[in-house]
Amino acid sequence: MRTMEFKMERPGLVVEGDTVEILERSSPVNYHYIIEPAVAMSGCYFERERLKSTSGIVKQIKQTETGYYVIVAFDEDELPDK
Repeated sequence: MRTMEFKMERPGLVVEGDTVEILERSSPVNYHYIIEPAVAMSGCYFERERLKSTSGIVKQIKQTETGYYVIVAFDEDELPDK
């Protein structure tokens, strides 16, 4: 099970247990992902770290001083340590 963290600007857009659709965006050097419809955004990932899944399940929502973070689980193997 692979997990990925997404930054969400305000609470209540998704809840734990939701199945979410993921949109991939690319630039010349990396990829990032968006929980549709524009709910939250991931950090940047290299080609070797690309997500294969187009949907996942919200496992946790964390609130920190810097905002809300959504942890989504995907039916993929975890990435090997760098």
